[in-house]
This record gives sequence, structure tokens and C-alpha cells, in this order.
Amino acid sequence: MTLRVLYFASLRDRTGRHEDTVDVPPATDVAALWARLQRLHPGLAEVTVRPLVACDMTYASWDRALDGVGEVAFLPPVSGG
Repeated sequence: MTLRVLYFASLRDRTGRHEDTVDVPPATDVAALWARLQRLHPGLAEVTVRPLVACDMTYASWDRALDGVGEVAFLPPVSGG
């Protein structure tokens, strides 16, 4: 299954890319995809707080299976004051 993976803000800076196309086996979940992306982009391994994730533009949990999903977006947490 082929996924379009989008990176936002500091995650884009860490990967040097705004998106990737990744092939994953059936029954892959978000956590497994993130682990694969950390191996692909070592800068992501330095991220200490899990980013928010959206599957096909809907927020999702890290145990969400990616079967039937076309796009996964990772968004770093935002703080401000």
C-alpha cells in the first residue's frame, strides 16, 4: 500500500522534505510508520514528543491502522503564549 506522508513545521525542517511517498505492508499502524520514517530520516529520531497525526485530514491515534488511508500528516505540537 502506498501512502503520501506530509511533514509540517519543525518536522519538515528535520527531514528536509515536505512530503514522502512510502510503501507499507497491510495492517501497518501509525506507530510502525513513524518508526520506519525515523529510520529513513534520522532527524526524526531526535523528536522527543510524539507529533499529532492526521489520516486523510482527520486526526488519528497512534494505533490507527493505515489500511485504506491515502495520506498521513505529522504535525508537531504547538506551544505559545
